[in-house]
Amino acid sequence: MTVTRVPAARVVIPPLARAEILKKVEDILDSGVLTLGPHTLEFETDFAQRHRSRHAIAVSSGSAALEIILRSLGAGGQTIVVPTNTFFATAAAVVHAGGTPRFADVSADTLAMTAATVEAALSPETRGVIFVHIGGLVTSDIADVAELCRDRGLFLVEDAAHAHGSSWAGQPAGTFGEAAAFSFYPTKVITSGEGGMIVTARDDIRDDARIHRDQGKGAFETNDHVRMGSAWRMSEVHAAIGSVLLRHLDEFIAVRANAAAIYDAELRDLGGWAALHAPPESVPNHYKYIALLPRGMGRAEFKRRLRTDLGVSLSGEVYATPLHRQPVFAEVSQGEFPVADDVCLRHVCLPIHSDMSEAEARQVAAAVREVYLDMRGER
Repeated sequence: MTVTRVPAARVVIPPLARAEILKKVEDILDSGVLTLGPHTLEFETDFAQRHRSRHAIAVSSGSAALEIILRSLGAGGQTIVVPTNTFFATAAAVVHAGGTPRFADVSADTLAMTAATVEAALSPETRGVIFVHIGGLVTSDIADVAELCRDRGLFLVEDAAHAHGSSWAGQPAGTFGEAAAFSFYPTKVITSGEGGMIVTARDDIRDDARIHRDQGKGAFETNDHVRMGSAWRMSEVHAAIGSVLLRHLDEFIAVRANAAAIYDAELRDLGGWAALHAPPESVPNHYKYIALLPRGMGRAEFKRRLRTDLGVSLSGEVYATPLHRQPVFAEVSQGEFPVADDVCLRHVCLPIHSDMSEAEARQVAAAVREVYLDMRGER
C-alpha cells in the first residue's frame, strides 16, 4: 500500500499570490530600484498597521533585526537576559551587539520565560531582557515580564520571530516592549524568502535602525558613516514577496488553527501526552504545534517510526539543545536550568502547514496515536 506522506514543513505561496509577486518582480526589474524602494516602504507600512505599531523597519533577517535593536538600545558592554530555550540567534545578537547573554529557565507550560525565571537571572549588571514567543504563543508571561522590566528600569525586547499575527488579550506580539524582531525565513507563517522586520513605537529606534541597516550611513545618498552598521537592507524583491503574503496572514493562521483543533480533539485522551494550549486570552498563529512526550519515551525513535512506518515527518524542535549546553556559549553559561533541560529533551512539534487539509491533519493524528500507544505498550 502506498503511504501518503506528510512533510515536516511546506512553504505556501497561493497561485494568486504567486502571480502578483511575479508581476511585482517584473516591475522592480523594469524600475532598476532593487533596494530601499517603494515595495520596502509598502511592506513596512502594512506590517506596522497589521501589528498596531507606529513603525516597522525592514531588514535582511530576524537576526539582523535583533542586533540592530540591541545596538540602538546601547546593549554594548551590558548583560542581557535571554531564555536558554531559544534559537542561537537570540543570544548571538547580544554578543554581536557587544553585550553578554545571561540565560534564564522557562516554564514547562509555555516553553517561555516567566517573571520568576527572569528575576532569578537578574544581576546588578543586567540592562535588558529579550522575551521569546516560542511557537507563536503569547501568554500572560509577557505582560508580567513587561511589568517587571518597568519596575526594575530594564529594557524589554521581544523576539517575535515565530509570532506574526499572534496576540495576548487583544495586544499584538511586538508591542509589549521597546521594540520587537520578526523573521521571514521560509519556514515562518509568512515569508519573504529571507528577511526580518523591526517594529517599535519609538522614533529614535526607528531612525537608528534605518541608519544601522544601510552600513551606518547618516543618509541613503551620502557616504558619511555615523554608526557601525552593516549591509542589513531588505531587497525590493524580498519586500514584494513579504508584502503580498502578508495579506494572506489571517487566512494562513485560520488554516493552522483548524489543524491544531483537530490535533487537540484527536489526541487529548492519550495518557501522558501534554500538548501546549493557548489560554483563552491568547490568539496564537500556530507556527508550531508543541507537545511533551512522557519521560522515558525516546523522541528519536518516536520520530523515526512516524516517518518510516507511516510517512509523517515531524518538524524541528524549539529547541532540542538549550543554549547553556551549546559549545559556543560554554564560557557564558551559568547555573542550572532543569525545566529547559527537561522540555528540550522530550517535546515534539507536529507538522502544521498554512494549507494543511483536514485529511492531512487527521492522518498525522492517527499516526501519532498509533506509534504513541505502541511505544507505551497500550496496543
